[in-house]
Amino acid sequence: MRTRQILCPTDFSETASHALSYGIEMANLYGVSLRLVHVMSEPFSEYHYGVAMESAEQLDRQIKAAADENLDKLKAQILQDLNHGLTVQTVLRKGDTLDQILEESKVGDVGMIVIASHGHQGISHLLNPNIAETLANKAKCPVLVVK
Repeated sequence: MRTRQILCPTDFSETASHALSYGIEMANLYGVSLRLVHVMSEPFSEYHYGVAMESAEQLDRQIKAAADENLDKLKAQILQDLNHGLTVQTVLRKGDTLDQILEESKVGDVGMIVIASHGHQGISHLLNPNIAETLANKAKCPVLVVK
């Protein structure tokens, strides 16, 4: 852990931002770099986002452009808080969120994953898969789940 990167998945939510602050703190403590990953989910159809598009490819390009822009903004903010000499690498993946985070943790020389939990309860917990909980059980490295 002490020589490997910290992986911080983000969905650009306030909860993910809160978890990211823990990731930054851990990176500074251990003197390791951060790896920020966002996973774009596959749209159900070109009408999934409620936006009229000419094609599914156009929708995909617009989603990717928005995600890239958000990752660049986050990277700039993170670099201000990281100790001198530490870096941030941004990664944009597409597919199943859990599978892509697990894959990134394997290929990215990751020593720890810091992820947010949205804290769904009751029926909402049943309807929304808990990525953080499942990730903590399947990852090969330590996982810090932040509420």
